[in-house]
Amino acid sequence: MKHQWKFYLIGIIGIVCLILNFSFNPIIALNLTLSAWLINLFGICLTWTLVKEMLDTLKQGNWGVDLLAIIAVISTMIVGDYWATWMILIMLTGGETLEAYATGQADKDLRSLIQNSPQVAHQLVAGKLHEVSVEKLTPGDVVLIRPGDVVPVDGVIIKGASDFDQSSLTGESLPSNHGVGDRLMSGSINGETAVEMKVRKYAQDSEYQSIVRLVKSAEAQPANFVKLADRYAVPFTIISLIIGLTAAGSSLWFNPQADWQVHFMRFAQVMVVASPCPLLIAAPVAFVSGMSAMSRHHVIVKSGPTLEKLAQAKTFAFDKTGTLTQNRLVIDQVVSNGHYGTATLQQLAASAEQHSNHIIAASLVQATGSLLAVSSLTESTGNGVSGIVAGKHVMVGKRDYVSATSTAPANSTAIYITIDGHYEGYITFKDQMRVETPSTLARLRRQGVKHLMMLTGDQPAVAKQIGRAAGVDDIRANLLPGEKIAAIKAVPAANRPVVMVGDGVNDAPSLTAADVGIAMGASGATAASESADAVVMVNDLAKISDAVAVAKHTLQVVKVDVLTAITIVILIELIAFTGIIPAFWGAILQEVVDLITISLALLAKKAPKNPAHTGLPVTA
Repeated sequence: MKHQWKFYLIGIIGIVCLILNFSFNPIIALNLTLSAWLINLFGICLTWTLVKEMLDTLKQGNWGVDLLAIIAVISTMIVGDYWATWMILIMLTGGETLEAYATGQADKDLRSLIQNSPQVAHQLVAGKLHEVSVEKLTPGDVVLIRPGDVVPVDGVIIKGASDFDQSSLTGESLPSNHGVGDRLMSGSINGETAVEMKVRKYAQDSEYQSIVRLVKSAEAQPANFVKLADRYAVPFTIISLIIGLTAAGSSLWFNPQADWQVHFMRFAQVMVVASPCPLLIAAPVAFVSGMSAMSRHHVIVKSGPTLEKLAQAKTFAFDKTGTLTQNRLVIDQVVSNGHYGTATLQQLAASAEQHSNHIIAASLVQATGSLLAVSSLTESTGNGVSGIVAGKHVMVGKRDYVSATSTAPANSTAIYITIDGHYEGYITFKDQMRVETPSTLARLRRQGVKHLMMLTGDQPAVAKQIGRAAGVDDIRANLLPGEKIAAIKAVPAANRPVVMVGDGVNDAPSLTAADVGIAMGASGATAASESADAVVMVNDLAKISDAVAVAKHTLQVVKVDVLTAITIVILIELIAFTGIIPAFWGAILQEVVDLITISLALLAKKAPKNPAHTGLPVTA
């Protein structure tokens, strides 16, 4: 909005100056002086803001191209061509306004998600229907989901059945039928039949709101282009200054008797067309466009630099359980020492695990019929849990954590159980690899990834079985969260950037330690999602290679856009070198270049619908 007001203000100033210049006031010289003062005053104010921005950039250790814009404004004011000054100001403020508009168009998909967030619910109280704010719903409340309604919070159907459109959440285009006992995710859209639903979570904890928070996080971290822009800013600035100074020098050489203003005017003409608006506009608009394209593929990226790093990634590290494998396990065996029956042992273990977010715990709880209350619960991340269940102290987790005295088969995933300090047995699980895992990792290799790692806390035999089938070349097992971080930090510079992909609470530190952390957030892994730089919102590992393809496409658009803009500007500078382009018309040409730049940047939004299967470039 502030860019628009600057643009409108300088536009109004221009109209006022035109009226002054072409009025029939006999004191025409006074009118011209007033016009010059008005434009120059605004030029000084805008130049001061540019100087402050340039100093802030330098304090951050970066070199930008604001210097050229500052020189262009000052030089036209010095030679007294105030209409050229006005045109440059229009160009700068207009470029900012166009950038804001293009950015708004690029992130329209992200904003629409926020705008469609459920706001009200129809609560049933004693058989009567009340319209309430979703924030007032609490677990246990009953709401009516009418045909066409958006499910306001996460819940479970207690009456009726209907088809629900969950495409905004899962990516599945076909409606899914749900009946009594089935869970519903907030953000799903009901079909043609009303159903009654019992609320499971508060609004802020529901699925749709978690997505909205991630989108707002993405908006709060606007795309910036510091690294790649710096790569071009310095040579572009140097070349432009050389052309400008050479133009002034040649004017002095061939016409030494002319006034100094004539020579300086030649320098000013070059500086006007050298204004760096295209370079400043291209990258942010393209990166926001790329983020928008990502959102259409159900991947939310929180910042522009994440796209650049993802496009250049050379190493991918994956958690195993729930990432390379399915996000659920199947119980294989329940082995008891004999003090407790297998059903009782499973019930006690599941009751202790019922509040854990780990995939093994979730699978155990889901496979167990009834649970008992747990108190005094403590959890050791990556090791296990302990708590009081039915008056007994139950510990469930890794063998060393519970001090087990026996070992499960080497090729199985297992948890061990002690009750009141006595080891009582173990439960093994079957881990099934995702169908899309091998093809996804193969595509990553084709996209230029050099090194694939598996970082898991599971046993080596299980990890090797899954890793080899998936196509991983570096398999590391029995790792605690701290050891995963150490493995990521140990990756040599030649194999960076490093991308870590995980889904659980214990993966959150690793996601933060990696150059890019990607969370598989479809199962509601809040801690992992909040720690990650990007979140896959559907239960599909293939979205990882899709995200890499979109990132590479975006970076390619950025590079082509920036180089195109620089080439056009330098060609115009060389023409301005001859003095045939007045400063005023040079500024107009520069505005045309801005429009070309923005149009090219928006191509990043047009990433292919199925990028993993296209001919997109495989190197950044």
